[in-house]
Amino acid sequence: MRRKKGILLGLLAVLVLAVVGAFAFFTWRSSQDTKAQAAMFQAVNYWEADSLKKAMKGDGQYVGLESIANEYGGTKAGNLANFYAGVAALKQGQYKAAADYLEDFSSDDLLLQARAYALLGDANLEQNKYKEAADFYEKAANHNASEQFTPGYLMKQATALELAKNYEGAAKAYDRILTDYPNSFEVAEARQYKARAEGLTASK
Repeated sequence: MRRKKGILLGLLAVLVLAVVGAFAFFTWRSSQDTKAQAAMFQAVNYWEADSLKKAMKGDGQYVGLESIANEYGGTKAGNLANFYAGVAALKQGQYKAAADYLEDFSSDDLLLQARAYALLGDANLEQNKYKEAADFYEKAANHNASEQFTPGYLMKQATALELAKNYEGAAKAYDRILTDYPNSFEVAEARQYKARAEGLTASK
């Protein structure tokens, strides 16, 4: 009986420690997120003003996107910093860094996540990684597909596939625009480029 009581008390102690530990962790994480958001506010101001160096590195008073992404990675602000830093790195021609930041970003916002996939496609395309770029553009196109954005992502996918000399795959991407989005702005170009891609497929 004593042994059972001792085991129960031991389990209770473990449970209490787990609850206290979890509370302490979430309190700490909340304070971290608050700090990160304060720094993030200033960094985004610089980002929107196209002061990319200050946005990335900070201004001496507030840290920049690089530090926010690295030091507060487990917070919402830290996650969002990865997206902003990825875009800034792309603009600065730092394509490998841009891909690294964007791969660490994830969002429940369907439009924003699709945009992140497309930007990953851009970062890979600039590094001449055409197949990888095409895969990310396809992810963007399929993520919450819409008349407004998907045709543009499919055009990018087709372009990357052509650069990879996958003309058959490119023709299919163009055809998807014609079939699924016949009223989109991209239709005329898609029709023209599809014919070219089919011609290149036949000549291979």
